[in-house]
Amino acid sequence: MSFWNDKRIVVTGGSGFLGSVVVTKLKERGVEPSNIFVPRSKEFDLTILENCKKVVRDSDIVIHLAAVVGGIGANRANPGKFFYDNAVMGIQLMESARQFSVEKFVALGTICAYPKYIPVPFREEDLWNGYPEETNAPYGLAKKMLLVQAQAYREQYGFNAICLFPVNLYGPRDNFDPETSHVIPALIRKCVDAQEAAITGRQSSITVWGDGTPTREFLYVEDCAEAIILAAERYNKPDPVNIGAGFEISIKELVHLIAKLTGFVGEIIWDRSKPGGQPRRCLDTSRAEKEFGFKAKIRFEEGLRNTIKWYRDNRSKLYV
Repeated sequence: MSFWNDKRIVVTGGSGFLGSVVVTKLKERGVEPSNIFVPRSKEFDLTILENCKKVVRDSDIVIHLAAVVGGIGANRANPGKFFYDNAVMGIQLMESARQFSVEKFVALGTICAYPKYIPVPFREEDLWNGYPEETNAPYGLAKKMLLVQAQAYREQYGFNAICLFPVNLYGPRDNFDPETSHVIPALIRKCVDAQEAAITGRQSSITVWGDGTPTREFLYVEDCAEAIILAAERYNKPDPVNIGAGFEISIKELVHLIAKLTGFVGEIIWDRSKPGGQPRRCLDTSRAEKEFGFKAKIRFEEGLRNTIKWYRDNRSKLYV
């Protein structure tokens, strides 16, 4: 707890899906709300250098979570934007933090930065052993540049920047927009909406991209937030650290599990003309446990139930 005493903390993306949970956990650790600054994108466009300087000035710790993200479809439609915005935001923010002598910078990478074909589970040492999966390579590479910058700044300037690489997140308050959502919220929305349609006698089927064979690892948002807080408190090394739950599930198994939990019993149509993404994704999470004591706590089915309940409770507001 004493680590956070009198610290002035900037959390970019602090009003978003993950960031809002991080802010809550900071308050639970005794951080005064007045010492937590959450820059809003409408007021502080972080692709503009002067805004980055304004944001980090007078801060002790910067937790950089702001990002332009989305599922496979969004990445395919916006490769330039996903690369430029994420790279420029991170690079300028870290440089501004260095210039203003910020005590610590916590950067969030992504599992998308890993090469397309490497042994599973992914080890941090394998980050540079190939090119990322093509559909999200621009995003993944933009985020991986933060690791390069963090290590270079530590070597030349003694700047304390760390870089964490989480798997795909899920949980309450996730993005359920079908144009930009990741796989779990997209599937939950499809199943719940199709189930509702079936009650009124309309078509009851869902369409899923690919053939269902790729595997993924998912981490509940509260677990990820806890990992970020623990790393900020305890980790001060140049090496990247994976953040995950240590399991993998195929997309086909995931679809059937969400269908079961939502009560959807209609037809599942696999659109094999659409890409399924990287063949397998699962992280070796041993470094996080060894270095700062993080281990995921929320069981996957429990997390899915919580997410489904939140979507059902808030569905009408999301459609406004």
